[in-house]
Amino acid sequence: MNYGLQISASGALTSMYRQDVLANNLANMNTVGYKPDIPATIQRDPARIEDGLGRMASNRLIERLGAGVLSAPNRVSFAQGTLEVTNRSLDLALEGDGFFVVQGEAQGGAGTQIRLTRDGRLSLNADGQLVMATTGLPVLDIRNQPIVPPGEGEIGVAVDGTLTQNGEIFGRLQIADVPDRSVLSKEGSGLFTPSAAGVASVTPIEGRVRQGAVEGAAVNEIAAMMQVTSASRSVQTNIGMITYHDRLMEQAINTFGRTA
Repeated sequence: MNYGLQISASGALTSMYRQDVLANNLANMNTVGYKPDIPATIQRDPARIEDGLGRMASNRLIERLGAGVLSAPNRVSFAQGTLEVTNRSLDLALEGDGFFVVQGEAQGGAGTQIRLTRDGRLSLNADGQLVMATTGLPVLDIRNQPIVPPGEGEIGVAVDGTLTQNGEIFGRLQIADVPDRSVLSKEGSGLFTPSAAGVASVTPIEGRVRQGAVEGAAVNEIAAMMQVTSASRSVQTNIGMITYHDRLMEQAINTFGRTA
């Protein structure tokens, strides 16, 4: 296969993937608590190095050109989103670090496993439990137990997550964080799942809770649009190079492949 065509193809593929990721960020600019993905690429090693064939004969000059690029794992930006006032008593937002802790299904369907989220839109389910309004997952208190208000009446939430009803304290929201956020993976619906090792590192922290507000997506729509446009141009440029290499091969075949 033409080496230049291969390098251009790798650039086109990674650019298309980057365009998809950035477009998804743009599509979620109105999603509560959304944290955007940051796509990245890495230089691909020449085949001789990549396959561990150090003694294989190779062209050192061609190797210096590189072997194209590969998509690297996405990173997640945990930057603070803008707080949007809703004046709804069960809408909560966090200022600064931390996550609300909810109870989700464990992988494989056995037992339960915690999930972390910045989506503080809450409601009461049929059993009277405080749950996420979007997923119905129970919100956990500082004892890792579902929260059940004792009676009727509006629920108050203090800055430290203390819950009150009719002037009486009945619980406290668990606000937690992890030292290394690379152990968190997106699950969808605003949820983050810690890895098996990351579960042990989830630590309760003092969070600043704002009642009557939600955190908007941490997406800058202008920057996101420019990034999508840049990725699209990169796709077009690499596809143009593929076309150029294809024409060079055609000319080479038509010129040097003729019989005398």
